[in-house]
Amino acid sequence: MAPPRVRPGYTAGERDQLLGWLDLQRSIVRWKCEGLAEDDTHRAVLPSSPNLSMAGLVSHLRWTEHLWFEVLFLGRRAEGPQFEESDDADMRVEGVPLARLLAEYDRQCAVSDEIIAAHSLDETGKHPDFPSAAASLRWMLLHMIEETARHAGHADAIRELLDGRTGYY
Repeated sequence: MAPPRVRPGYTAGERDQLLGWLDLQRSIVRWKCEGLAEDDTHRAVLPSSPNLSMAGLVSHLRWTEHLWFEVLFLGRRAEGPQFEESDDADMRVEGVPLARLLAEYDRQCAVSDEIIAAHSLDETGKHPDFPSAAASLRWMLLHMIEETARHAGHADAIRELLDGRTGYY
């Protein structure tokens, strides 16, 4: 079962609002995966996007969290499929069960949350090799809200095309 889908309070502080909106989008992605037949988790529904499956999308979001918070913000080593030469390497997860990908996503979100909790929103990233590391943690959080919401919309459309299930949080 996915975590509750709750908007942050209208008068919550900035950090609580940013984390609340990010958590809402993360939970929508998880919700769109609930009850999906395993055979459908790797099925691409758009001919022009052969790697855009529900499983590929969850993997991509996991690696995107890793990139922004561990690599760009903390300055850790740039490793993972998104740094490979091939396009969409982080979405190529054929044969990996969706449950495993969701567990990896949950663990990565927990790591991201720990990083966010330990730093000022005004602090900037540290990786010397990427210009986007110059962004503040606030900017990175806003970007991750945008990125996750965009892909939550993809998950909504994928789910409807796979089995007809619809719903807005």
